[in-house]
Amino acid sequence: MFTESRTQDAVAVVLGAYTALSSLWVAHSDRAMWTLIVLGVLIALTGLGHLANALTGTAQYAMVVLGALLFISPWVMNFHDYTGASWTAWVAGALTAVIGLAAVPAVSGRLHTVTHH
Repeated sequence: MFTESRTQDAVAVVLGAYTALSSLWVAHSDRAMWTLIVLGVLIALTGLGHLANALTGTAQYAMVVLGALLFISPWVMNFHDYTGASWTAWVAGALTAVIGLAAVPAVSGRLHTVTHH
């Protein structure tokens, strides 16, 4: 059965795969296509590695960085004029960063502690 962390990693794999394949159905430039493919594959591989317990907790930090890079990529790689590719990068990047942040050990520990009054 999936635990919360494993579910987050599965969602990251789906987000990465969606991002990598999105150039099949959104308008894009060559820069946008390769940016989405490379960052999408890296996000999916990081999620898969964490699902397989092959990566340590530091993979969650990598997930946050990859999500942030994906989010800013339309401006950095100058494809913000391509609406479909930009929105894919913004939404998938933000969701990836949030999923990565929620699974970071320090944040995860705070979310699961119970305060007694």
